Amino acid sequence: MAIIDVVVPQLSESISEATLLEWKFKVGASVSQDETLIEVETDKVVLEVPSPASGVITEIIEGDGSTVTSGQLLAKIDTEATAAASAPAAAPAAAPAAAPVAAAPAAASKGDVASPAASVILAEKGLSASDVAGSGRDGRVTKADAQAASAKPAAAAAPAAVPLNLDGRPEQRVPMTRLRARIAERLLQSQQENAILTTFNEVDMSAVIALRNQYKDKFEKEHGVKLGFMSFFVKAAVAALKRYPILNASVDGTDIIYHGYFDIGIAVSSPRGLVVPILRNADQLSLADIEKAIADFGARARDGKLGLEDLTGGTFSISNGGVFGSMMSTPIINPPQSAILGVHATKDRPVAINGKVEIRPINYLAMSYDHRIIDGREAVLGLVAMKEALEDPQRLLLDI
Repeated sequence: MAIIDVVVPQLSESISEATLLEWKFKVGASVSQDETLIEVETDKVVLEVPSPASGVITEIIEGDGSTVTSGQLLAKIDTEATAAASAPAAAPAAAPAAAPVAAAPAAASKGDVASPAASVILAEKGLSASDVAGSGRDGRVTKADAQAASAKPAAAAAPAAVPLNLDGRPEQRVPMTRLRARIAERLLQSQQENAILTTFNEVDMSAVIALRNQYKDKFEKEHGVKLGFMSFFVKAAVAALKRYPILNASVDGTDIIYHGYFDIGIAVSSPRGLVVPILRNADQLSLADIEKAIADFGARARDGKLGLEDLTGGTFSISNGGVFGSMMSTPIINPPQSAILGVHATKDRPVAINGKVEIRPINYLAMSYDHRIIDGREAVLGLVAMKEALEDPQRLLLDI
């Protein structure tokens, strides 16, 4: 018998723990090397845990919904076992895995049915481990179980939606995913710690639209990707950040950190919530490079394939609510950044041009900024610089 351990992948330094979603195999099942065994949800991404070798799963250490850390043991695989040999054992092995809570009394004593972190939380709430139904291995009470106990102890072990029906008026209680909870935490942190103001301007998109219409077919044929508008917004933002470096800076305690590079976060929707992958060294990228990267971000966000390295860092962000039809918004800064650009839907509007009213495609830009380090002058002039670059896109190509 040759036993191989299955462990939690290495998480980034900013992530202390993660949650196991759902095992794709039961004890006794045959698996192939690199086949996904389970997914691990962090507060940023969902990571796949592949099988380190081919063999048969002999033991699952941590069950669905367990809170785990980097390198923690999840399961064991026997690389010398075969599917035929393991087949008879697969059926009975699945029974305890399907009902870990029922096995808890035999597998754990009164003092070890809760993890250390869960024990602390339960003590603070005046609860004992016996008051909470554990979702971990052998009914072990996890940190997540303890945290949920105060709101609805009886439902703590059920990560699925809980349907309610109050006098014919249905409701559904669904626990937040780690990603959604982290988004909520960061948004509150941003509003509490930053002195956020927002400045607005409007930009005439006629020149960008004309340039795009003129070259979009050749561009797609040459580069294999469509020429969108986001690449122009990225280029315009970088041009403004170069002129007003404070917009690209961040606060660290009582220090201001000026970044000599331009890593632009692009807000992307995913089935699990909003994520902000980073377009690194955006000043060194062509329009085609930017469009390819954004298309890749969108596809991997939908498929849950973004990695931690894709979401770490960033010096400035762009949020495009226009794809959903938004006309105006006040975007929230993504800490530790100090500014964010909000882009909206481009719509035909009557505007005054040389004393006459004309219909032009107008986009309303909004830039939120941290007034602790960015004065109104720099914020307004920075947004004006973006407006000017978009209204005369040739300047972006000539870098003037």
